[in-house]
Amino acid sequence: MSDAIQITLPGDAGRLRALPAGSAVLLSGPVYTARDATHVRLVADVEAGSPPIDLRDQVLFYAGPTPAAAGRPVGSVGPTTASRMDGWTPQLLEVGIAATIGKGVRSAAVLEACIANGAVYLATVGGIAALLATRVRSADTVAYADLGAEALVRMELDEFPVWVAIDATGADWYAEARAEWAVESQPQGSGEEAR
Repeated sequence: MSDAIQITLPGDAGRLRALPAGSAVLLSGPVYTARDATHVRLVADVEAGSPPIDLRDQVLFYAGPTPAAAGRPVGSVGPTTASRMDGWTPQLLEVGIAATIGKGVRSAAVLEACIANGAVYLATVGGIAALLATRVRSADTVAYADLGAEALVRMELDEFPVWVAIDATGADWYAEARAEWAVESQPQGSGEEAR
């Protein structure tokens, strides 16, 4: 990722929101892990007016880090399939979340919420959770400790590799790639050769 854009949170949240789909990013600074069970509680707390952290300009990482291992603050930390959080994401973007991190495509409702709230969806590589853990400098549970691996954990990242999958204008890197692949897979030539 030699051409990656260095983003350091929280100060660069505005720059992060302005990046176009397809941008490679090395993300440093705090993010908060949040999976399904965390989302249920977090949204309930938002609705009650008492979220456990100030959500404005924060980044939610769809992950459940494993306990510390190998001298690191987490044993492994890989992305969860983002679409599992789609039902809660628009509401969390409305209260100021700058970005979410996961893997895989998002729903039309999330894409529309990114546009409406100037937020971005970042994708990272699945299947390399132990390697990604080497980019975590600290991990501290800040809420919902009873949820174990699904607790709300503040992780400090150091050059964590992500790509802008949906930007704040609604450009969708996954959709663009699918369209490009569809064109490339079409038979070449014309007339009888193309049938």
